[in-house]
Amino acid sequence: MRLEIITPERHIYDGETALVQLPGSDGLFEILNNHAPMIAALGNGKVKVQNPDGKFEYFDIRGGVVEVLDNKILVLAD
Repeated sequence: MRLEIITPERHIYDGETALVQLPGSDGLFEILNNHAPMIAALGNGKVKVQNPDGKFEYFDIRGGVVEVLDNKILVLAD
């Protein structure tokens, strides 16, 4: 899957990923390969990204929106 995390200041992440865990407004949720299309509001918390090599990276956000479509994930974060 392709993940892009963008803030008003800069691009935080742009690359391939195997798993993304996001802080939704109602709790944590994960996105895996071939996830159904969706748009969701995000709350405060950490975005957990698993790289294709299995390593994890974490990014703090203060809310935002995520769009999932055709194995592309776009996070517009505060």
